[in-house]
Amino acid sequence: MELEDPESKPILLFKYGGNAMSDDRLKKEILKSIGALHAQGFNVVIVHGGGPFIKKALNEAKIESEFIDGQRKTTAEAFEYVEMTLKGKVNSNLVSLLNGLGHKAVGLSGQDGQIVIASKRQHETLIDGERKAVDLGQVGDVARVNPGLIHLLLENNFIPVISCTAADETGVGYNVNGDMFAGHLAGALKADEYVVLTDVDGLMKDKDDPSTLINTIQLNDLKMLVDDGTIQGGMIPKIESCEIALNKGTKSARIINGTKPGQLQKIAGDSTIGTNIKK
Repeated sequence: MELEDPESKPILLFKYGGNAMSDDRLKKEILKSIGALHAQGFNVVIVHGGGPFIKKALNEAKIESEFIDGQRKTTAEAFEYVEMTLKGKVNSNLVSLLNGLGHKAVGLSGQDGQIVIASKRQHETLIDGERKAVDLGQVGDVARVNPGLIHLLLENNFIPVISCTAADETGVGYNVNGDMFAGHLAGALKADEYVVLTDVDGLMKDKDDPSTLINTIQLNDLKMLVDDGTIQGGMIPKIESCEIALNKGTKSARIINGTKPGQLQKIAGDSTIGTNIKK
C-alpha cells in the first residue's frame, strides 16, 4: 500500500477486543505496532470492545447478565456499568498507553459528536418452536454514522480510540456489538483497510489446521463458507462486519491474529498476512 500526500493519507481502522485486551504485555505490543503504522504515515482509527471487563464489572456489582442469541441483554442499570467500563476503564487505558508511546490519542464513544446514531435492536428468538419478539433492553444497531469528527481528528494527526456505545436521536444510550460498530464506521470513513484483530491467524478451511489459512477471498464466496460450516461461532460476526465495511465503501478488509503483534506492522506491504477479503 503506497502512502499518498498528507491530505489523503490511507486510513487503517482496527477492531480490537477479546482476549488480546486482557494481557497487559500483549496490549502494549499491539499498540506499539499500531502506533508504528501511524508513525509511518497512515491515519489510524481504533474501535474497541471490552467483553471480559464488562463481565467482571457486572459480576462485582452483582448484576445478572443474560445472553440471548449471543447478545448481552442490557438493562438500564447494566448499561451504566457497560458505559462506565468501556469509556472509564478500557478506553482511558488504551489512550494512556498510546500517549505514553508518544502519540496523540483521543478517547471517544459513538455518542461523542454523534459519530454513531443507534436505534434499539428489534430482536426475535425461537421460543417453543416459534419466533417471538424479545426485549434486549439497551442493545442497539447502527442507524447511521457521521464521520466528520473522526476526519477532523485524523487531519490533525490524532489517533481516535472509540468505544462501541452510541445513542439514538433522543439521547438514549445503547450497547452496540463492537464488530458491527467497527464495520459501519470503517465503511463510512471509506477506510483503505479494515483490520479485525482476533486470536487466530485468519479464516481457515479447517479451524484446527493453520496450514489451511485462506489468504484471499472474494466477498461473494463467503456465504458458501458460512453455509458449509467453515465460518462458525465467533467468526460469523467478524465476517459480517467485514461485509458491512466493504459494502459501505471500505477498500479491503482483513482478519489477522492480534496475539502476534509483529504481523500488524507487516500489513501495509504484505498481502500474505491473515485473510484478505475483497469485494
